[in-house]
Amino acid sequence: MNIENINASIQPQKDLLLNHPLYKKVQNLDDLRRFLESHVYAVWDFMSLLKALQSKLTATTTPWLPVGNPEIRYLINEIVLAEETDLNLDGKRQSHYEMYIDAMKDCGADISEIEGFLENVIATQNIFVSIKQSDLHPKIKEFLDFTFRVIDEGKPHEIAAAFTFGREDLIPAMFTEILRNFQNNFPDADLTKLIYYFERHIELDADEHGPMAMQMINELCEGLEHRWDEVREVSIQALERRIGLWDAIEELISMKPELA
Repeated sequence: MNIENINASIQPQKDLLLNHPLYKKVQNLDDLRRFLESHVYAVWDFMSLLKALQSKLTATTTPWLPVGNPEIRYLINEIVLAEETDLNLDGKRQSHYEMYIDAMKDCGADISEIEGFLENVIATQNIFVSIKQSDLHPKIKEFLDFTFRVIDEGKPHEIAAAFTFGREDLIPAMFTEILRNFQNNFPDADLTKLIYYFERHIELDADEHGPMAMQMINELCEGLEHRWDEVREVSIQALERRIGLWDAIEELISMKPELA
């Protein structure tokens, strides 16, 4: 098995994501804000997948010792550098999560729920307890729970699968077009940072992180068929959880008039 086989296996799930009815439901700024308030959890847990890979594939403790394959160490450290300390729109260093939070603030989205969730994570010191205790939509809970179950299992190639194949690469481009339309239709809304976030995501994934992540998968599987099988299974499950996240956001947007 190889990367091409994995891509063929996950194509049905990718097609479902790219044709999901959610996109047509995001019709005004209130809808966009509701989307951002739920999607931010995917932005945040992506960083957790990344740091789990760094912990597994590089030396992060002292005394330092060389760990694993130097090529993989380089790949993961390069991705961490950009995702955790990229240049924002103002030329200052920020993680992509922090960029997203700032973009949410600028367009009037509520960040209190995600901030409260992270405060609870710190307080409980147990992500699974925090997920269970939260008031999040059940499918958002399932999405987060899956991510951290994969991390907790601790198999580098499975974590890499969720990181590489579980995060679709076409949706940022789709949302950039949606945001540009919003910028034209709602000129008073400041979506500059949000558009920058998605455009930066596209640029890094296409030119750097995407090819690096594929190389990392190849290196971690080392021609072992059972690892490729596990990569395929985790990738399919990760995309199914992302479809569930989209289902949840669509439902929350549809419920909006009843909550007003």
